[in-house]
Formats: sequence, structure tokens, C-alpha cells
Amino acid sequence: MTVRWGFLGAGWIATRALAPAVHAATGAELVAVAARDPDRARRLEPTGRVHSSYAELLDDESVDAVYISLTNEVHAKWSIAALEAGKHVLCEKPLAMTAAEVDAMVATSTRADRLLVEASWYRWHPRTRLAEELVASGALGRVTEVEAAFTFDGPLAGNYRLEVDRGGGALYDVGCYAISAALWAFGSRPNSVVATQGLGPTGVDLWTEAELSFSDGLARIRAGVAEPPLQRLRIDGELGSLEMTDAPYTSWRDDETTLVRVDGAETHTQRFAPTDAYRLMVENVSAAIRSEPAYVVPLAQSRDTAAVIDACFTSTRSGGTPTNVIGPAA
Repeated sequence: MTVRWGFLGAGWIATRALAPAVHAATGAELVAVAARDPDRARRLEPTGRVHSSYAELLDDESVDAVYISLTNEVHAKWSIAALEAGKHVLCEKPLAMTAAEVDAMVATSTRADRLLVEASWYRWHPRTRLAEELVASGALGRVTEVEAAFTFDGPLAGNYRLEVDRGGGALYDVGCYAISAALWAFGSRPNSVVATQGLGPTGVDLWTEAELSFSDGLARIRAGVAEPPLQRLRIDGELGSLEMTDAPYTSWRDDETTLVRVDGAETHTQRFAPTDAYRLMVENVSAAIRSEPAYVVPLAQSRDTAAVIDACFTSTRSGGTPTNVIGPAA
């Protein structure tokens, strides 16, 4: 069975990354696109219809699964609408703006018996998959410390990243990558968070720093959207350390990557050929829809990422006081 994909939105990521990924993927077909600009939607080259409204695409019976690349404040709204329409959903990161929104999305996914996946695409890169497997296998022993940072200096004028109500700011945009890395490294939700932020003229956080306290250790997070570019992921454990030494969150088609693991006195360096993690994401999600063996980002981790973001904002607004990370209702 070929999974027939429909896109809500035809922006940069959909055009440059996801549409080519679906076209190149095995077991997937891009059949429909909905966008405000029909010409831009056509450039994604769907095999079926271009829709003038998102609701119209959700009514399209030729669509099995929906990829949502809209701005952050409507991720929950359109994911829930797509699930209720009987579509599987792959939604851009962050999955939603609050943990409460994620809870509502997960509940709808369960009722509709449809797959819901956060498109945190770096998680499908072979280097990330190996790193997760090494940590989970105990190769580093008990994890004690994580350093995770993602900053860049992008053109923000006229961009939704400067709008508070649309989910702008560093924490939502790139902090979710670093937070998710800390979560899979420790394999649990942190107990509490202490965070500070630098706000820009529009009220969004231009940078966020946070310390996440886990039962066994600490993660230090840095996110920024108006700073010199930096990507870092280092995981320390009782028996060794692991580091992605180049672009841990954005390695793409032309990027060779390296994973360095220190084990006692020995250093193990593994190099990875360029790969399209977006295509791997599409293929795995499509396989999961077909009930075949596949990897998808666990919804519990997506929910915990949102809960940590909630706690970061709460801590900052209360002057940097420690704030508990709230789990889902029992």
C-alpha cells in the first residue's frame, strides 16, 4: 500500500524538504496540497488536486495522511481537525505550543485510531538513531550531564518568529530540538527547570537558557535566533561520553557527519555518509501507517518537550525560580 499524502501549507520546508522527500520516498505519494497561493502549491507537484482551503483537503478522500507545516499556533487546531477527518498526521515541530494542546491532540488521535507524529526530522538521521541506541543500551553507563545548544542569526524582519501569538521565539523554534535531545539522552522527563530569557522588542525570546534537573543529572540548554550559529550535543555518562561534532540537528542531504564516543582511554569515531533524514522520516511514518515495523518519535517525548517548554516560560516569568515539569493527567 502506497500512503497518499496531502500537505497543509506550501512554505519553505514543505517546498524544499518535504515535497522532495515524499517524491523520493518508497511507499509514499504526494497527491494533494492546500495553500493560500495555488501557484506555490502546484510547484510541489502533487499528482492530484491543489486545494484552496485546508478544510477542503481534509475532505479529500484520496488523502490518507496529512503533513502540517503551518505556523506553531495552529498546529493543534489543524492536527485535531485532520485526525477527526480520519487522516494520519505528521505535524511540524514543535508539535504544539503547550502540553495541554498536545494532550488534546493525543486524545483525538486515540479516539480516531490514527497515527500522530511530531516531524522532529533529525531523529530519523542514522547518526541520531545510533546515538539513541548506544545511550539506551548503557554504553555510557548512567547519563549524568547533557549539553545541548542550537542558535542561529537569521533574517527575522517580517517573520512570524517575532510574533508571540504565533509561537515565535527561540524556545519554540530551535529550543525544542535541544530539549528533545536531553529527553532521549536521559530517557525520562526532568523533575524541574530553571530558565532565563532575553526578550526582543516584540516580546518573543531571542534567547533562552535553561537547566533541566533529572533524577540522575543535569541538562544545560541554550536556544537563540539572533546569535552566532552554534549547534552542540554532548552526552556524558559514568562510563564515557558521546558527541555529535557537526550540526546534530540539521545535517541534511550533502552533509557528512561524525559521532565521537569516548570509552575510557579509547576514542571511537564513526562517520556517516550524507543522507536525507526527511525522506527517512516519510518512509518510516508511511510504514507505521501500514502497520509495518518502523521508527516514529514517541508521543510521550513530544508531550514532555512541550511540558519542558511550559516550565521554561513559567520559570522565566517568575524570575528564574525552579519550576516543576508537569506530566500528563493519570
